[in-house]
Amino acid sequence: MSKPKTLFEKVWDAHVVRAVDGEPTLLYIDLHLVHEVTSPQAFEGLRLAGRKVRRPDLTFATVDHNVPTTIDERFVIKDQIAAQQIATLRKNCEATGIPLFDIGSGQQGIVHVIGPELGLTQPGKTIVCGDSHTSTHGAFGALAFGIGTSEVEHVLATQCVAQKKPRSMRINVTGRLPEGTTSKDLVLEIIRRLGTDGGTGYVIEYAG
Repeated sequence: MSKPKTLFEKVWDAHVVRAVDGEPTLLYIDLHLVHEVTSPQAFEGLRLAGRKVRRPDLTFATVDHNVPTTIDERFVIKDQIAAQQIATLRKNCEATGIPLFDIGSGQQGIVHVIGPELGLTQPGKTIVCGDSHTSTHGAFGALAFGIGTSEVEHVLATQCVAQKKPRSMRINVTGRLPEGTTSKDLVLEIIRRLGTDGGTGYVIEYAG
């Protein structure tokens, strides 16, 4: 009989492109989310190397980090660096055929929120984005993690990313929450017990 697998192991194994002992695993990526801050250098790297975006149909961009939250200021960005980053993302998406959820499109928003809202985030997918909050897509049964700018370039060029396979940790929650407590209180208690770095190097699966 084959060894039972966790959800993480099933998703990971289904996306392995190349696995060699002593090297990071090459993992296929189903969904690549892009925003204006960590992508300019990645696109420039592609241009300098003469490479194209491998799967623009699996890549989606939005502006979120530099967009003012007040209605009046959303369309006229006063900060010149922020405005330049947004303009650069628009040019890069137009040049590569990557869909852009821009200001005023009705689909623009926080990059980790619009994925589920637009139905892009799905159970069983591998998802990456140049932002540390990408792991929140795990709530939908996806394997998601943040990547750096050089990795953003690698995914744009190959639709794959090199990753060391993390270990698994199961957290089993039992009993009833005291009156007045919420899921956030529960998470804060878990963090208190594990420590702020207690999940480093692990994929955490929750049960109970």
